[in-house]
Amino acid sequence: MPIKVAIVEDDAGVRECLTVVLNGTNGFRCVGSYGNAESALKNLPSDWPDAVLMDINLPQMSGIDLVAKLKALRPALHVIMLTVYVDSEQIFKSLQAGANGYLIKQTPPSQILEALVDVLQGGSPMSSMIARKVVQYFQQKQAPSETANLTKREHEILGLVAKGRAYKEIGDALSISALTVKTHVRNIYEKLHVRSQGEAVAKFFGGGQSTPKGVDRPQR
Repeated sequence: MPIKVAIVEDDAGVRECLTVVLNGTNGFRCVGSYGNAESALKNLPSDWPDAVLMDINLPQMSGIDLVAKLKALRPALHVIMLTVYVDSEQIFKSLQAGANGYLIKQTPPSQILEALVDVLQGGSPMSSMIARKVVQYFQQKQAPSETANLTKREHEILGLVAKGRAYKEIGDALSISALTVKTHVRNIYEKLHVRSQGEAVAKFFGGGQSTPKGVDRPQR
C-alpha cells in the first residue's frame, strides 16, 4: 500500500510541486492538498492520511496550532513541518505541539520522501541545521534534568531514538524485540511527561545530560 500523504501549504506552486513528486513516486500518494488550516481541519478527519507535510505560516490559523488540533483528534498522525522558519522558538513550539519532524523547504524532494518513510518507521527526521538548533535551544534554557529517572536501558533506547533509529533497528542493536522497544518508549514518555518522540528527544538534550555510556550523540 502506498504511503498516503496530505499537504497543508498556502503557496499553490509548492503544493503542486509536492503533489507531483508524491504521485510520481512509487509507494506514495497525495490524498489531500490544502491552502489553509481551516480547510485541512474540516476535511482531514473524514479521510486520515498516514502523514502530513505542514507549513507554519498559513493565512489564518498557524500550522503549529493546526498540529495541536490534529494531534488531539488523532494522536497517531505523523506530522512533518516543512517550512522556511529556522528560529529556535518556532521549532520548539512545533515539537511541543506534537510535530514528529521538522524540515526546511530547501530540502531536496528525495530527502522529503525519505523523511516520510522514516517518520512512519518511528523516526523523527530533522534537517541538520534544525537538529543543531534544537540542541542549542535547550542548552541555553538549561532545563532541569528529567532524564535522571530513566534506567540505563531507557537511556540507551532514547539515545538511539534521538539518532532517528526505527524500533526494529533499535531492537536489533540491543538484541531485544521491537515490541520490547515500544514498551520502553512508552515508559520513557510517562517518566518524561511527554506525548511525542520530538518532545522526548528535546528533553534528552535539554536536561544538561552527559551522554550515557554506550549512547552516542546524533551524527547529523
